[in-house]
Amino acid sequence: MNSQKGLIKDLVEKPWLPYVAPFVLFLLLTEPARYFPALVPVLYVAKTVIVGAILWFWRHKYAEDFSLGLSFGEFVAATLCGLLVLVLWIAPEEYFYQFDPGAGFDPYALTGSKAAAIGLIAVRLIGASLVVPIMEELFWRSFLMRYLIDVDFRSVAMGAFTWLSFLGVAILFGLEHHRIVVGLIAGLLYGLLLVRQKKLRGVVWAHAVTNFGLGVYVVVTGNWAFW
Repeated sequence: MNSQKGLIKDLVEKPWLPYVAPFVLFLLLTEPARYFPALVPVLYVAKTVIVGAILWFWRHKYAEDFSLGLSFGEFVAATLCGLLVLVLWIAPEEYFYQFDPGAGFDPYALTGSKAAAIGLIAVRLIGASLVVPIMEELFWRSFLMRYLIDVDFRSVAMGAFTWLSFLGVAILFGLEHHRIVVGLIAGLLYGLLLVRQKKLRGVVWAHAVTNFGLGVYVVVTGNWAFW
């Protein structure tokens, strides 16, 4: 019993845990949807709520990451970065290789009523625009980008640059997405923004702008393949 308590205490005190656990949990709750399509709505709502709750629970752990605010110029630059990624994500759809794109996330096909579909769209927009940008940027560019410089990642300044950390994270970020090429480009642009501004708020906002804009585009056009 003491050894179990010691293991739990050791895990809780790991500085990387609040950065890695939400991301891993989100992926774990995403994977079953490949094999159980009927569970997609339940799984998406569950992972959005659970991961959002975990981020809120650990919010004090991220206080230093978000301690620096954005100037007006930095806010505009982050917004433009997010919009640029949005355009690049949509425009070359027919030209770049995609890994197992699938059928996308069609809420009307996944639910039995219009009201349920609208509710699922709302959750999807909230998840993509709020939960995902915070979760992913904490993992990719606050944790991993610094961890690849020094395992004591908290001792590394936000936005610190090495070719290994910059390109490594961009490549892995691209491989995380079905649209590998545009995912890689997005990873490079988000990384460049962070290196330039040295503030996590900027890249989280840029990511949120991209995801919200993509959500609006999908809902308006009905092109569910982008979800």
